[in-house]
Amino acid sequence: MTVTIVGSQLGDEGKGGVVDLFGDAADVVVRYQGGDNAGHTVVVGGDEYKLSLVPSGAVRGKTGVLGNGCVVNPETLFEEIDALRERGLDPDVRVARRAHVILPYHRVLDGIEEEVKSDSDLDAGTTGRGIGPTYEDKAGRRGVRIGDLLDPDVLRERLEYAVPQKRALYEDVYGGDAGEEFDVDALFEQYRAFGERIAEEGMDVNAGDYLADRISDGDSVMLEGAQGTSLDIDHGVYPYVTSSNPTAGYAATGTGLGPTTVGQGEVVGVVKAYLSRVGTGPLPTELTGDDEDLAEYIREEGGEYGTVTGRPRRVGWLDLPMLRHAARANGFTGLAINHLDVLAGLDEVKVGHAYELDGETIYSMPATTERWGDCEPVFETFDGWPEFDPAEVAAEGYDALPAEAREYVEYVEDELDTAAYALGVGPGREETVVQQNPFEQ
Repeated sequence: MTVTIVGSQLGDEGKGGVVDLFGDAADVVVRYQGGDNAGHTVVVGGDEYKLSLVPSGAVRGKTGVLGNGCVVNPETLFEEIDALRERGLDPDVRVARRAHVILPYHRVLDGIEEEVKSDSDLDAGTTGRGIGPTYEDKAGRRGVRIGDLLDPDVLRERLEYAVPQKRALYEDVYGGDAGEEFDVDALFEQYRAFGERIAEEGMDVNAGDYLADRISDGDSVMLEGAQGTSLDIDHGVYPYVTSSNPTAGYAATGTGLGPTTVGQGEVVGVVKAYLSRVGTGPLPTELTGDDEDLAEYIREEGGEYGTVTGRPRRVGWLDLPMLRHAARANGFTGLAINHLDVLAGLDEVKVGHAYELDGETIYSMPATTERWGDCEPVFETFDGWPEFDPAEVAAEGYDALPAEAREYVEYVEDELDTAAYALGVGPGREETVVQQNPFEQ
């Protein structure tokens, strides 16, 4: 059986915590896209683990797999594995031979391209980790894959083809002074060594075959998306998006499992009880101007700073048209609604129920980002709920939530026609009201 975990908004919804919550029933946890730009935080017994590449389940003894849809920085991968080992863990991490490799020149080019865009409306606010340039090389058929690192002859051939192009781009177009990041010999030695370690530790797999065999043996597999639906390069607020597909459909493409295998399982959409994002672009329900003090309060209460970048996140009210779009694009079978505790204590809570666009009320996101930016939110106002003890609510269950918070949850369920499987009432995994485990459906 498979369970796919998808962000329903603009990332930072708490997907890592949901993977951790339901991961006890999983034998394998798989990342199917993205790279080390995708920060997720897992809290275990009061200890906090901040990961950007290793799948969340690895901290609980599950097999973690980076699928072929991922782009992998081997340096980050081994730094995270080594850090977990220093903390007494023994993570079992596999990486798809078909996954593409982030090289140093990708990071250099990512940074300089964002710098060039910074004075325009095209700045996507990337993490500068080389994600976009690596996916560009993948599409351009000049990428280096994990499997190439295992074969020195192939690795050198790939580098001798790609690196001169990248050096010329950096020097002739951007006027840079190329260093070791663009040196074939230096890159070959460094990445051959990464390949040797991958082989020595038995980390490389043919992901589709490996996962199909695990499922055939009766194992349960959790598929973990990075970022969120509105950051999807096809279904998101282009061009302020990531360079891959966080939506559930890519769980098949990014792992090698068939769509019928993924489609027969559960798809859980993770919803933050308000809205946040790192990066530029429109945000109709954003709290600005006279509401900036409220935005700062929510930001501080919710720890709204990027896991990877540390940048303060923009904050807004929940956006229902965005969620309706996500529910359709992903086919959610269940929801996990997080951060209900962050909004506790407010006198009132607003929700962007719909948009006004050219005198018409619409209930989903327009197809183009420019039209989305023209939308004015139509708000519904809910009574706020009092502060509560997260541990007590988690122990006693749904009815222990304040009535106003339950009304808010049921509104979201009704609007999306999808039941909430879990409600996050505090930062820890144990501070969650679990109403249904998707692996037990």
